[in-house]
Amino acid sequence: MKVELFDFYLPEELIAQVPLKERDASRLMVLDKETGEIEHESFRSITHYINKGDCLVLNDTRVLPARLFGVKEDTGASIEVLLLKQQENDVWETLIKPAKRVKEGTVITFGNGALKATCVGTADHGGRQLKFDYEGIFYEVLESLGEMPLPPYIKEQLDDRERYQTVFSREMGSAAAPTAGLHFTEEILEALREKGVHIAFITLHVGLGTFRPVNAENVEEHEMHSEFYDVSEETAELLNKVREQGGKIITVGTTSTRTLETVASKNDGRFVKENGWTNIFIYPGYQFKAVDGMITNFHLPKSSLIMLVSALSNRDIIMNAYETAVKEKYRFFSFGDAMFIR
Repeated sequence: MKVELFDFYLPEELIAQVPLKERDASRLMVLDKETGEIEHESFRSITHYINKGDCLVLNDTRVLPARLFGVKEDTGASIEVLLLKQQENDVWETLIKPAKRVKEGTVITFGNGALKATCVGTADHGGRQLKFDYEGIFYEVLESLGEMPLPPYIKEQLDDRERYQTVFSREMGSAAAPTAGLHFTEEILEALREKGVHIAFITLHVGLGTFRPVNAENVEEHEMHSEFYDVSEETAELLNKVREQGGKIITVGTTSTRTLETVASKNDGRFVKENGWTNIFIYPGYQFKAVDGMITNFHLPKSSLIMLVSALSNRDIIMNAYETAVKEKYRFFSFGDAMFIR
């Protein structure tokens, strides 16, 4: 299958640069995955489309303020560090600008010495392994010194960093937000609970690989990045119960979808308490074992994400929906509008 089949024209002005003032003020495209029928709504109407007995699955990961600006201890040269993945103890895989200035043994200081890092090795794609030295709790130091690593297509500064976190975020560890969850408010979640909708949480720490383009000519040749996931016993039991009672499982975002499909694929369609790393790649032809519907944002052309949503419906229906979104001037990507594929 050619990657070009998932390309579409996107005017630059439709790429949302800042979040809306109110999270749930975004637009919502409701798409019938079988017929392709489209309804145009506001996100606040999502409560009308999810039924009693269904289960909404949310990713409770929290974005690290993972971009740090420091200086080389010996020369004072400016260095930018982006934390990617914690390896063990205080060693992290990172991306560095300019990487050529940082060799093994190089020491970088941040915040007038409140945080120090020593290069202890190299990593894939020109990355560096840094061992951090600090007083107190690492994440608290990071909160005071770090900046949010916004996606490369967002050029504006973010005034309130909490707008790049979901209201239910709690497990620190992502390099990017699970953006479909940004539309939810506590009021919407409470309205769903009152309606009898089950709310479940999983954790998948989003890596920067989520923004990596599919460079292969054929879809099947693309290698997915790995991300850490965790499904609790409570969530697994709830999902099995919902499935047994005939309720639908509706994921919020591609991260929740990939997590549930990873677990269900390994356990004959059932859910179990489990954590680990997943590089599952879902594209048309994939047979879903866990997910009935999905709330998601509008994704980049030729990305693994648009391939995943195409698999839940079919390529023609999804590409038509995207053409409609462009024509109707929906807002795209992380701070953009939402689609409910049902």
